[in-house]
Amino acid sequence: MRRFFVRTLYVKVSPDLLSVHDPETGAAISDVPEIALSRGPGHEVVAVGRDARRHAADPSVRVLNPFAHPRSMVSDFTAGERLLKAFLSRIKGRSLFSRSPVVVLHPLGDPEGGLTAIEVRAFREMALGAGAVKVTIWQGRSLADHELLSGHFEAGGKVLE
Repeated sequence: MRRFFVRTLYVKVSPDLLSVHDPETGAAISDVPEIALSRGPGHEVVAVGRDARRHAADPSVRVLNPFAHPRSMVSDFTAGERLLKAFLSRIKGRSLFSRSPVVVLHPLGDPEGGLTAIEVRAFREMALGAGAVKVTIWQGRSLADHELLSGHFEAGGKVLE
């Protein structure tokens, strides 16, 4: 009965790849974490993923990767939130009755000293701003579908607060 009301999405983030997986349906998307934003008022989203790269030569568009920075996993909070929203929309579809998802966000990589509290908060708030009803930040091994659906993660990592 819980699954009828709750939809869990597993989001993996790295500077090279952004993937979203629905453990209930098996649907998944993976693409480069790039976003093309108009330079005009409102900075409208022009394209995401590989499609964003096609706009790199357009002077009216700015293409960036919000998860690529030498010292942090988050280089642009607003662009990251908008990119996550676009990816979540791709996998959720545009149904009138689509459920707001619970997101398990898994930053990939092993930053020296681990993720900072600021990065953890930034990832959580990006996912909430992208439409998640609840966010869990996971650091460690990849999670299996049964763990994602049950919400109980076994050894091999930790939930970050």
